[in-house]
Amino acid sequence: MKHIVFSAALCVFAATSTMASVVKTERPSPRPTFDIHLAMSKPQVPKSDAAGRVCGSRDIVGRSIGRIKPALNGCGVADAVEIISVSGITLSTPARMDCATANALNSWVKKGAIPAVGRTGGGLSSLRVAAHYACRTRNNQPGAKISEHGRGRAIDISGFTLANGDSFTLLNGWNHKTYGAILRKMHKSACGPFGTVLGPNANRFHLDHFHFDTASYRSGAYCR
Repeated sequence: MKHIVFSAALCVFAATSTMASVVKTERPSPRPTFDIHLAMSKPQVPKSDAAGRVCGSRDIVGRSIGRIKPALNGCGVADAVEIISVSGITLSTPARMDCATANALNSWVKKGAIPAVGRTGGGLSSLRVAAHYACRTRNNQPGAKISEHGRGRAIDISGFTLANGDSFTLLNGWNHKTYGAILRKMHKSACGPFGTVLGPNANRFHLDHFHFDTASYRSGAYCR
């Protein structure tokens, strides 16, 4: 009788151990969760900003140079940057300005200048900068008000270089049969990103360049 009871106990113990083993093998440790949508919507951007991006835009490359002290009353920039390219288009020389102007320049290049050139010469490659930050009066005229250049809110562009090496300027291209249409499209598309847009039809001071600045007017952009 004792042998029967002992055998029965062994069977119960064996059955219980087997069930516990089965339960253990059926419930593996949970895997770490991975949200593919979150990973796709938030790409990992290096915090070090090794590419030199500034003004909160991936399309604007340059460096922060901080405050530019005024040489004259009314000049100076509180938080200036020095830009070398926008939307993949290089500037002929590093241009100093504030971030509002850098963002306006980038918007115009991306949505205006690049589409205006299209496939001509393989596309737009670089901008010829005629002027950027400079503590001076408007049009360098004695007694005139301080120019927007003196506040870091302006940039002058005098020409363009294409991917195939060809180039054209405002002075020689405004009435050109091919480049004239491109330049007029560029001029028109700048009205909006910039508060002031001046070109060869504005006055004698702008026969050879576009003047763009981010001054704001109650009546809207001033384009001539």
